[in-house]
Amino acid sequence: MDNEKHKDILLRIATNLLEKDVEAIKFYYSTQIGYGYLENIKTSIELIQTLEHRMVLGVGHYDAFIKVLNKVGRNDLANHFSKTSNLPESAYRFSVHKETSISPVSSTKFSAKKDISEICTALKSFYVTNYGKICEVQPPLKLPANVDLMHKFVDLCIVDAVNTQRDAVFSVERKEFLEKQLRYTPIPYSKIFMKENSVTLISGIAGIGKTWLLRKCLLDWSNGLIWKNVKLVFYLECRRLNLYQNIGNINKLVNFFYKEIINDFDISIYPALFVIDGLDEFKYLNELIDPSSSCSYPIVNALTEIQKYKYVVAGRVYAIDKYQSISTEHRDKINIQIMGFNESGINNYIEDNVLEEKKDVVKATLKESAIAKSMSSVPFYISSMCKIISNSKNVCKSSFLTMTDLYANIFLYFLQKHIIKNNELIYQLMENNSNKKYILNICKIAYQMFIENRVIFSKEDIQTFIIDFDKDEESFFGFIERIETNLGYLYQFTHLTIMEFCASVYAYNCLSSEEVIANEKLKSCLSMICGLTNKNQNSLLNFLVNLNPLKKSCEESSFLCIIFG
Repeated sequence: MDNEKHKDILLRIATNLLEKDVEAIKFYYSTQIGYGYLENIKTSIELIQTLEHRMVLGVGHYDAFIKVLNKVGRNDLANHFSKTSNLPESAYRFSVHKETSISPVSSTKFSAKKDISEICTALKSFYVTNYGKICEVQPPLKLPANVDLMHKFVDLCIVDAVNTQRDAVFSVERKEFLEKQLRYTPIPYSKIFMKENSVTLISGIAGIGKTWLLRKCLLDWSNGLIWKNVKLVFYLECRRLNLYQNIGNINKLVNFFYKEIINDFDISIYPALFVIDGLDEFKYLNELIDPSSSCSYPIVNALTEIQKYKYVVAGRVYAIDKYQSISTEHRDKINIQIMGFNESGINNYIEDNVLEEKKDVVKATLKESAIAKSMSSVPFYISSMCKIISNSKNVCKSSFLTMTDLYANIFLYFLQKHIIKNNELIYQLMENNSNKKYILNICKIAYQMFIENRVIFSKEDIQTFIIDFDKDEESFFGFIERIETNLGYLYQFTHLTIMEFCASVYAYNCLSSEEVIANEKLKSCLSMICGLTNKNQNSLLNFLVNLNPLKKSCEESSFLCIIFG
């Protein structure tokens, strides 16, 4: 099809979409692109242009778009689109078939008479279509990093977690991050995943690339490179499993999440492998680990059942450490830890994502700051630091002096550029009491959800302590994302690390040192809470420690003394 005809077809579709169609289509593409990228789109023209620009509405992606049009009830447009695009007859037949059910994944619909080869092919097609090119959102910058997992994934450093010295306290894990990476010998990706281990445990800190690794595995299985004897591979995210706590066995679980592919098929008699992402986000982790617990939530039984199959589980270090206790009986278990980008990966990231005139400044800053240098191994942090440095006229050496400084810079940069959206300096923005109140409210939500170990929450949960949230809901988007599910709208922070930092800011501003020590849930936040006391004249931390006018100031030395005993 020529480009002019392609543009004309898309324009006709756009001019016939209703406002409700736009919102529905945004929802269906939100898992592929990221809701944060789509949330500000209001018009149908802008939506179609965005989808085309993001390469999810190119000539080779018409089939998928036709399915979406059918799902939102625009069968007329799907029919027109099929005819005018000169698609194959199979695509046209699909376009006139009205689907009445909504499933978390969309794929080719099969008849009731199907075999294992059809399901296997459909799963592989689904993974290749959705994860071949990942537009990975790097919160809180809300800018996509086009990750070609098939070629660039070798930049990540993988080590043997059994031989690494795992630290009990999360803050120590970060502090010694660089030393760990230099100390251990990397293991080639092919050496790990060419074998079909019964159990693979993957650990690493937030933002390190665990999800990238899992999706790379899905692609390689789909392309026949790994797990060649495994007929079925199912990818499940714990933050979504939390929403369906009443599903009690693994067969029902995959039939729910992969409804259009599985269609009531019994998977129990075939070789299957389960990929579980974000174990630390599983709401019932303690119940899963303790088989003697009297947990009444069926979803725990479903996850326990995966131990009958081959499985891969990824999560933060502390969660994987706990989970190991229930997988000791497997002889061919492998335990690995993701250490982030290696040196070539860091250099490649800078070369690919930083403007030419800013590359030397970025490299110099990372070289001068020990924290910046060590944390640049982590994809989340290097993307944040590159953006901050590139947009700063003068980079202060104290910007990344400590981990808390690093978080403060990320948090306030995002507040300035993406929430308030003006070019005033931070000190000018923070002279406004409403901005202080806004930050304190964000931190209050983070604190409440953090101590309750809740990654996903409802509007009602927030309204119990932010009464006017309903009125100002839109202003919270950015730090908080809204997800549409079959249960209605739910919410989550854009990144667990940001949630933890915000919880620390709230604890510092609103709790006494005695209350901080007494709260077992805040143990992993102690270094950040104490880091807020280590301010210097040029540090942005100054703007995050005077948010609560009701709390009397205390001597910071005594605050530290009480916390560290």
